[in-house]
Amino acid sequence: MNKAEYTLREFYEMDELADRRSPVHRFSALSKLAVTVVYLFVVVSFDRYDLTGVLAMALYPYLLFAMSGLTFGMCIHKMRYILPLLIFAGIFNPFLDRNVWFVIGSVSVSKGWLSLAVLIVKAVCTVSAVFLLIGTTKIDAICGALRRIHVPSMLVTLILLTYRYMSVLTEEVAVMTDAYHLRAPRQKGIDVSAWGSFLGQLILRSMDRARELYASMLLRGYTGEFPAEKQKGDSRSLIHALVWCSVFLLLRFVPVIRIIGTLVTGGKV
Repeated sequence: MNKAEYTLREFYEMDELADRRSPVHRFSALSKLAVTVVYLFVVVSFDRYDLTGVLAMALYPYLLFAMSGLTFGMCIHKMRYILPLLIFAGIFNPFLDRNVWFVIGSVSVSKGWLSLAVLIVKAVCTVSAVFLLIGTTKIDAICGALRRIHVPSMLVTLILLTYRYMSVLTEEVAVMTDAYHLRAPRQKGIDVSAWGSFLGQLILRSMDRARELYASMLLRGYTGEFPAEKQKGDSRSLIHALVWCSVFLLLRFVPVIRIIGTLVTGGKV
């Protein structure tokens, strides 16, 4: 199995995850989308030194992982290319922010380490929330929810087609990679001298597949807008959205962890 085939298999695994059955899967796409958007905004709004506040926000992905049947390990594996990029944004904080946070013996720890820790927690929380959304909701349902909140049809269609065409493009790469290795069985990877022709052939094959797909869409009555999947709202989904949004706002403006720590230590914190 070459890398393109492995990537294609992982791509299809996300659709399989969304087909599972759990209490989280049964919530409407609109409620899960609303909760995720609010969660992302609340998490990124925390101050760069507010570690306890951001840690409190980890309650949401922790509970949803338990309710959905998905695991944090799945999230890290699927998002392994995104997390390092997010963390890299603050990798130099300990060297740029030299203000003293606390002192251990003769060693002083700067606030740059604190801001880096906050950034890592924010990255893990936000990536987990997005993974939980796409891992429990089909792309058609998400696009239908976007149309219900009046996101422009052209943008929704572009998102849906891009998502669907990624698998087609990856499949073409897998086929071409196999064909190349059959002609050069002892060669690892694709030689630099073949990159130009390989990319050119990929573009041509992708354009042919795109024309075929578009012709198939027209034959099935495509008129420039995908019919949004109609989803019936239910009280459980509404309660799910209202409760979690209220919890997010509570955790944002009330230092819950500090209050609990003060109560536990008898007011010494």
